[in-house]
Amino acid sequence: MDLENQARIKELAEKHGPENLVVVLGGAEAEASGLAAETVSNGDPTFAGPLAGVQLGLPAYHIFEEPIKSLAEPQVYDDQVGMMEMVLEVDEIVKEVAAYREQYSKY
Repeated sequence: MDLENQARIKELAEKHGPENLVVVLGGAEAEASGLAAETVSNGDPTFAGPLAGVQLGLPAYHIFEEPIKSLAEPQVYDDQVGMMEMVLEVDEIVKEVAAYREQYSKY
């Protein structure tokens, strides 16, 4: 997760309270999605960004996960995400993100 996005998330958590936020990820690889999930929940593991040492405990979901997917208009989801769902390792990505959410999310 880039430093600009880390700063935005930190600002939103300070403004609205972390208990009022959910992070929706859209990474194409399990490792990158997991790293982003870890960053918003347990802090930046590279200790390089604004979330270094900041444990927001935010729950992170991937757009492929049913609780998020079910909230989208089906036609919009199919148009915007459907093709990627067919070519990426969906189960691997979802498993990686869920592992960090289950381990570090406080909400």
